[in-house]
Amino acid sequence: MTSLRRMTALTVTAAVAFCADLAPDAAPGFRFMAEAQAVVGAPLTPVSVAGVARRTTYRTAAATTTAAASQSSAQAATAQQQAATAQQQSATAQQQSATAQQQAAAAQQQAAAAQQPQAAAPQAAATAPGKALPIGTVVATLPAGCTQTTSGGVQYSKCGDNYYRAAFQGNNLVYVTAQP
Repeated sequence: MTSLRRMTALTVTAAVAFCADLAPDAAPGFRFMAEAQAVVGAPLTPVSVAGVARRTTYRTAAATTTAAASQSSAQAATAQQQAATAQQQSATAQQQSATAQQQAAAAQQQAAAAQQPQAAAPQAAATAPGKALPIGTVVATLPAGCTQTTSGGVQYSKCGDNYYRAAFQGNNLVYVTAQP
């Protein structure tokens, strides 16, 4: 029992000492609580201006960072899409260029094919025996049955009524009708 009394007395003494104002500059006497020591505006008090400002700044910074990150992601996606579009347009342009080159090559082949029958017709006429050709007519081959003759130091091939002199057209050997 005595220990229970001692414990109760100790608890009451501790409570009175906690609530008592023992400041050295305080007036003598016993008071239960000193004046409130909380200063509104200190950073960690719930209603302080500094605390409100701190929390607002944190929320604004977090929201701005999130918005900036999403805006940056959107800009990166837009840039990537523009690069892909440019690459696709470049590929299309290259394909169109290749198609144009193929069409040009086909047109050249058609033009060459159209010129071959025209060139073959005079040659056939030139190689036909018994027909006199105009001087300067060019043929690729001599007709059959030609004889070689020399006149004035120049060698001619006599085929029917025509005389041919050998000449080069570029790297090709051709025969030109001439008058000996």
